[in-house]
Amino acid sequence: MGDGEGFSGLFREVGRLAEAFADEMREAEERRVPGADGAGRVVATVSGSARLLHVRVDARAMRDLDHVELGQAVLDAVRAAREAAAQGVTEAVGRLNGGRPQPGPDDNPLGRYLDAMLREADRG
Repeated sequence: MGDGEGFSGLFREVGRLAEAFADEMREAEERRVPGADGAGRVVATVSGSARLLHVRVDARAMRDLDHVELGQAVLDAVRAAREAAAQGVTEAVGRLNGGRPQPGPDDNPLGRYLDAMLREADRG
C-alpha cells in the first residue's frame, strides 16, 4: 500500500472517530445526571456534558443550614453530578477506543485543552 492510501485510510478513520465522538457528545447533552450533597438535602442535575441544568434545595436544608453550609451543600451536589457526568464521558470514550486504557490526566497532552474547553462551556 502506498503512502497516499495509508494517509487516506488514516484520515477516514479519524473522520469516523470524530463523527462517533460527536454522536456520543450529542447523546450526552440529552442525558440528565443527578448528584446530591452528603445528606441528600440538595440535588443538582447536569447534562451528560456537565452543564448545570437544575438545583433542588430541600426545605430541611433551608431550615437547618446556615448560608455557608447551604452554599457548601450546593457545591457538593454540583460536584457529585459533574463527576457522574464525567464518568459517563469516560465510558463513552472507552467504547470509542475499543476499551483500551485511558491515559491519566497528566499523561494526556490534550488534557489542558480539554479542560479549557469544559471551562469555556461552563461560562456559555
